[in-house]
Formats: sequence, structure tokens, C-alpha cells
Amino acid sequence: MSDTFRLTLAQLNPTVGAIAANAAKARAAWEAGKAAGAAMVALPEMFVTGYQTQDLVKKNAFTRHAMRAVEELARDCADGPALGIGGPWLDDEGRLFNAWYVCEGGRVAARILKHHLPNYSVFDEKRLFESGPVSGPYRIGPLRIGTPICEDAWFPDVCETLAETGAEILLVPNGSPYYRGKFDRRVNLMVARVVETGLPMVYLNFVGGQDDQLFDGGSFVINPGGALAAQLPVWEETIAHVDFTRHADGWRAETGARAVHPGEWEQDYRAMVLSLSDYMAKSGFGKVLLGLSGGIDSALVATIAADALGPGNVRCVMLPSEFTSADSLEDAAAVAAALGCRLDTVPISGPRAAVTEALGPLFEGTPFGVAEENVQSRLRGLLLMAISNKFGEMLLTTGNKSEVAVGYATIYGDMAGGYNPIKDLYKMRVFETCRWRNANHRPWMKGPAGAVIPGRVIDKAPSAELRANQKDEDSLPPYPVLDAILERLIEGDMAVAEIVAEGFDRATVKKVEHLVYISEHKRFQAAPGARITRKAFWLDRRYPIVNRWRDEG
Repeated sequence: MSDTFRLTLAQLNPTVGAIAANAAKARAAWEAGKAAGAAMVALPEMFVTGYQTQDLVKKNAFTRHAMRAVEELARDCADGPALGIGGPWLDDEGRLFNAWYVCEGGRVAARILKHHLPNYSVFDEKRLFESGPVSGPYRIGPLRIGTPICEDAWFPDVCETLAETGAEILLVPNGSPYYRGKFDRRVNLMVARVVETGLPMVYLNFVGGQDDQLFDGGSFVINPGGALAAQLPVWEETIAHVDFTRHADGWRAETGARAVHPGEWEQDYRAMVLSLSDYMAKSGFGKVLLGLSGGIDSALVATIAADALGPGNVRCVMLPSEFTSADSLEDAAAVAAALGCRLDTVPISGPRAAVTEALGPLFEGTPFGVAEENVQSRLRGLLLMAISNKFGEMLLTTGNKSEVAVGYATIYGDMAGGYNPIKDLYKMRVFETCRWRNANHRPWMKGPAGAVIPGRVIDKAPSAELRANQKDEDSLPPYPVLDAILERLIEGDMAVAEIVAEGFDRATVKKVEHLVYISEHKRFQAAPGARITRKAFWLDRRYPIVNRWRDEG
């Protein structure tokens, strides 16, 4: 019996619902493994359907389509290495499982069923799947392999059972979405499983974007003792071959390529770029437009769009009113020129005069206020949507997480659009991200190198410019204070008293808390956007729209 085993890892980017295309990716990976002399080719959890499917997988026609695709793969890949691929399985009793299929010799030779079903954060698997029994290991050539599916490796019981029943390595197929700092958490948990079982572990993850979620890849192999044998890049599709050798004390992975992962700022930025490029490609759009105001948020969104799609696929539109400063006009033009994007100017003074005249009899005798300010924002949304409809370009929204949190955005106005790349980025991180992008350029960026966001855009006081001499701080606490409070309220779920105890003014904290709660209806109708924290708005943080409770502690 051979003392070596080559495993091909396919860290690839599937699309939800594109079953034939996903199967074709799997088949190409199998061909690469066959050419490299692999004994097995492995793909991640639920790969044949893409992930997450949400309720789509409850549609029997969809699930049966995926099951047929796996059976066809098994037949097509009979002459060569075994193929492991994730997908749904519907049993004869109508029970639905998250499964991982092992195809060998023209048939499905083994079927592993996920036991632990995550039901927190962005996951609702108990809504979709039945919990499967803990499966034993399966043999491929000389090697007995245990496969805990994703969440099954986050708890000790499944891995320990596999070790006790004869597994010689652990191969973990994952659909593990990104948030800032997630990789270190994964490694720590997997090292714990390796220590507990004494077995080498292969951690195989997706890469790519699906709606608001990002899968960062970063697959790795750990030997007993916690030694890192191989590490794949983050954010890139990769097919890699890992060799295992039998020693007196068991199987061990040979040392292979160990990709160096970039730092936090680059990973967040690449997540936003990839989320937009994949959202566009997977939904069938090729071009975007956005309102470019001369402010920092729209400048950053324009830069992300240029890096994701190329400057030629980004239309920037300046929509000035009488309150738009000359500096803003110049700054918007400078951003568009630096990026190489088209800039159109559509003044809103005429439409605004017509709306003011139409509303005049109703508004007569009342002071100028938020209603009149928001007319400007909604006119901009109307005009941008008209351009989107006319030219088939997806409209991007540009509100950062601080604004989204406290409702400092106009529903049906600047919130109109199909995607928001910076939805999960607080305002202070917007500033720092702009500085990072000005100082750094990578081969995966399709926009130009250099300082594409002028310093004046970064340094000037933020303003919506909906009335004379307006500044954001007229309505909100200074952003350093606002963000610090929001991070404690949202990411930390801290009580008001706990935040005050850290030195924040109670009245300010209560104001921010009130704004967060009364803005839920806006977030309910907001465009999706890239998830880069553990408490992104939508699936991570689900609050009622009508909510009369306030923390009076």
C-alpha cells in the first residue's frame, strides 16, 4: 500500500443557483488534480449550489437539480481521482441535509451529512436542514479520511468521534464568510481540534462574494503540534496540491506554499472591491453610476468601483444645487479625473424650483427645514435612477455605516440604488481607508495608482450641503465620538450605563441610541452592501422596525 497521498484543494468561487457553471468549475478542478496525479480533489461545502442558498434550497426542484449534477459529476469523473463536493441531499422521507459527496469510480461512494447546524449571525441552517448523524471516516486509497463539515469542526465532538473511529486526517469543507479578524479565529479553533485528535487537518474554504457576504478563502493545512504545512492566498481562486506521507506516528502533510496574508486595511478594502465586482458579475450588470458630491464617501465609492470594474465602467454624476460649494464642484471633478471616470453634471436647480412651486401653497408660512432639504436629495435620487434606467447602469449608494446607523440619509433620496460598498464601514474608517488607498496600489485594482482622492476631500469638514453653511456636526456628534458610541452600542451591545462609565456624555449616548432605533425602517429598505464586521446591518443585527424600548439604566 502506498505511503503517499496527493490531495488537490480547489478554493474556488461558485455562484448561487448556477448549478451547471459550478459543476463545470468542479470538473475543471478535477482535471487539474488528475493531471497532477492526485488521489482526491476536494471542493468546499455546498459548492454545487453556491452558498448561502437561503430558502432556495427548500425548493425541491432546485435540490434535485443539484443532486443530479453531483451524480453526473461522479459519472464524468470516474477515470481518475476521487472527487469531494458539497451540496444538498433530500432523502426518501423528504428530509433535507447539508451534505458532502465523495464520488469515486463513477458513483457516489460516500455521503457525509452535516451534524452541527449554525443558527446565529448570518446563518439560519436549522430553518433549512435536518441535523445528520455523525458519520464515520471513508477510505480513499491508502488513507482513511474524516470530514467534519464546516460547523462540525467548531465543536470537539464530531472530530473526536472521527478520530476514535479510524480517521487518519481531517478534511473540513467550509463556507466560512469573512469579517475583520475571522482568519485568526478559524486557525485557533482548528488548532484546538488538531491538538484534541492528534490528526492533520485540511481547512478548505470558498472565495468570492454572495449578496452581502464575502468568502475570503485562506485555506490551510495544519499538522499535529500546530505546525502550518500549507496556506492558500486570501481573496483569490486557487487550485493547490498537498502531499501527505505516512510516518511511524501517522500521516503528515509535507510543507508546501504558505501564502502571506495582507493586513487588515488591505483585506477590508479588497473585500469591498470583490463584493462589488462579484455582485455585478453574478447579477448580470457591467456598469455602475453614482452621485459624486465632492465629499469623501462618494469619492471612496467611486474609487472602489473603479478598482472593481475599471474606470471606463463607472459614471460619476454631479448634481449641484445653489447650496453646492465651488470647492465641491472642483473636488468632484478632481476625483473623476484622477480615477479616469466619466463625469456628468446635472443641475437640480430647475427641478427643485418646480417642486418648490408645486408645494408652495401647502408649505406657505412654514420655516425652511428638513422637508425642503430632503427634496434636494430625493430629486438627486430621481435623476440618478432615470440615468440608471436609461443606460442600464446599476446605481451605487454611498452612505457609510455611521450614517446608516443614525439615519443620516434620505430614504428614496441618497439611499436609492442597488448596492452600497461602504455600508459596513464607519466614517472614521472611511477617512483611513482613503489614506490607505492613496498610498497603496495592488495588481488586482483596476483603477490607477497614486493619490486618487485629493487631500482636500479627506481633510474638509463633512457636509450634506442641503442648506447654507451646513456641517454634519450641526446634527450629529463629532464623528470620532459618534463612531466610538456606535461601536459600543452595535458591535459591543453595551448598555447606556456601561458606555457612560467609559467617559461618554449620557445625553449624547441617549441621543445616538434614539437615532439608531428610530432609523430601523430606513435600514429595512436600504440597498445591500459588503459585510466586513461581525455586526453588519441585515442578517447580523435583526431588530424590529417598531420598537418603543429604550435603555434607561
